[in-house]
Parts: sequence; C-alpha cells; structure tokens
Amino acid sequence: MENLEKGVKAKEGEMTKEIENKTARVPSKVYLCVALTAMAASATLKCMGHKHTALFVGQWVAPFLLFGIYNKIVKTQGHD
Repeated sequence: MENLEKGVKAKEGEMTKEIENKTARVPSKVYLCVALTAMAASATLKCMGHKHTALFVGQWVAPFLLFGIYNKIVKTQGHD
C-alpha cells in the first residue's frame, strides 16, 4: 500500500511541476488583462439587458486574478 501511495505522490508531483512550468511562461499581466476584459464584458452585457449572462461573466474575474497571483508566486518562490 505504501508503494502505491508513493507512486501516486510521485505522479502528482511530476504533474504539478509540469503545470507550473507551463503556467510560469505566461506573463502575469495576461491574467490581469483577462480579468479586466471580463469586467468590461460583464458591464457591457448588463447595459445591454443580459443580467444573468453579465453575472456569469462577472464571476470569472476573481478566478483570473487568483490565477495571476498563483502565477506570480510560482515565478518568485518556485514550486516547492
């Protein structure tokens, strides 16, 4: 059972490192720009009378900002 757990942890660690290597290539500014674009799109949709769609798009802002923070942390602190 311990060997199975070690194998899962090793695969998880490799996958995490691969994801972090890929996301570290994306400039942090991209996430900020996408979040601002989502805000503008949400406001536009709200003005056009698409209330529910505007709320849906508006909820994308926080995750994109969090992705940007995560990206910045990985770039400055590394993955471990």
